[in-house]
Amino acid sequence: MIIRELVPTDWPIVRQIYADGIATGQATLESSPPEWESWDQSHVSDLRYVAIVDNGDVAGWAALTPVSGRCVYAGVAEVSVYIASAYRGQKVGDMLLKHLITRSEEKGYWTLQAGIFPENQASIGLHQKNGFRIIGYRERIGKMQGVWRDVNLLERRSNRIGTN
Repeated sequence: MIIRELVPTDWPIVRQIYADGIATGQATLESSPPEWESWDQSHVSDLRYVAIVDNGDVAGWAALTPVSGRCVYAGVAEVSVYIASAYRGQKVGDMLLKHLITRSEEKGYWTLQAGIFPENQASIGLHQKNGFRIIGYRERIGKMQGVWRDVNLLERRSNRIGTN
């Protein structure tokens, strides 16, 4: 497997993987993936990656979204990691998240955040394995198909960036 930068021509499969994640009901409060232009504008342009398996399939993607436009939060971003259903449980998410963490630190990010439904134990475990910790939760933060959902807040602080 190789990890490379996500490029615009990857969007159809990335969007499908995102849609499949949405369909699980455990990935996001979003009800459908956005169009490319919206997704492109909301994600950090040089910190988006796809995992390509030996047969050429895109097995998953990871990207960062800034948490704020204020300059004091320039090193803080929210993580998204989505894995194609055929490749879940095969360490794709772990490889993508490790890559994203390394590259984000190279770009000066000191804090990565994630919001994960408490029921999504696989994603919580993946993030905890990679240095994230649960710092709290947002109770009844949004409705999904008429049902209020809680979201665990996870955070990873860099040991290399922002320590001084």
